[in-house]
Amino acid sequence: MTNPLFQPYDLGGIRLANRIVMAPLTRSRAGAGLVPSDLSPTYYSQRASAGLIITEATQVSAQAQGYQDTPGLYTPEQIAGWRRVTDAVHAAGGRIFVQLWHVGRVSHVELLGGAQPVAPSAIAAETRTFVNNAFVAPSIPRALALDEIPGIIDSFRQAAANAIAAGFDGVEIHGANGYLLDQFARDGANRRDDAYGGSIENRARLMLEVAAAVVAEIGAGRTGIRISPVSPANGISDSDPQSLFDHIVAGLNALNLAYLHVVEGATGGPRDVVPFDFAALKSRFGGAWLANNGYDLDLATEAIRAGSADLVSFGRSFIANPDLVARLQAGAPLAQPDP
Repeated sequence: MTNPLFQPYDLGGIRLANRIVMAPLTRSRAGAGLVPSDLSPTYYSQRASAGLIITEATQVSAQAQGYQDTPGLYTPEQIAGWRRVTDAVHAAGGRIFVQLWHVGRVSHVELLGGAQPVAPSAIAAETRTFVNNAFVAPSIPRALALDEIPGIIDSFRQAAANAIAAGFDGVEIHGANGYLLDQFARDGANRRDDAYGGSIENRARLMLEVAAAVVAEIGAGRTGIRISPVSPANGISDSDPQSLFDHIVAGLNALNLAYLHVVEGATGGPRDVVPFDFAALKSRFGGAWLANNGYDLDLATEAIRAGSADLVSFGRSFIANPDLVARLQAGAPLAQPDP
């Protein structure tokens, strides 16, 4: 029987060679000006046999940075640097989306010219960030003023426009893993009492407004988003994630996005961290469902055949296996990353 994992797939009008996606993997390898390094075109083009590559998370503004040496997409030099990457991937026959992020409170004054990180509320993240070649506690954030929020939305819109100028096939909005959009959505991080806090509808507002702005700029077929409903990444929490994400996904579905990228369980950890009905969530979304977290060949094949996923993303296994697609198809052993 033909394995559907290796069959082509039409994603928002973009033809993918197979259903294997390279998940975003933070590298902290950007050069001066936070421009992708000279090695980046090689790194990504080596992995172009994936049906779709999603790049490392890329900040939408200088304020959005949370780790040292992560690339941006808000200056002409950064756009030109990413163009070298997209040209190399396309020359190798691949497709590539850029993941756009704003880290919010998961940052440090050293990265922000002395400014405080921003967040929905002035609540520190219980996590570590990477600054001056060391892992350190993030700085205490300040709450965004209401009149600053339109600028946050516009930074995502402009970065999406810059992505198309840089030759990307589309963008993935980072709404997962305890970063800014996720922080606004969760009652463990958002204590606001204005239109962006309190009720589920209010807390979901920023994520949905960002998605709508990106769609208006570059089109729904070029836009995906990543969420992690139950992951505790970067100290994030919520008292009722099922109701929250049922609402968020229904709102995202109305935008006709190309795909929804869903981290099942704890990011990079157990898949069954807390009970959650992902099948119910999937029923609320009509676009492509991109499943992530802990998938191997057998689990991915089963998910595609059962219809519980349309695409499956692999992260860490792509680091040591740029030829991951060929290895999976051949049933060959995978190289393991250095410990």
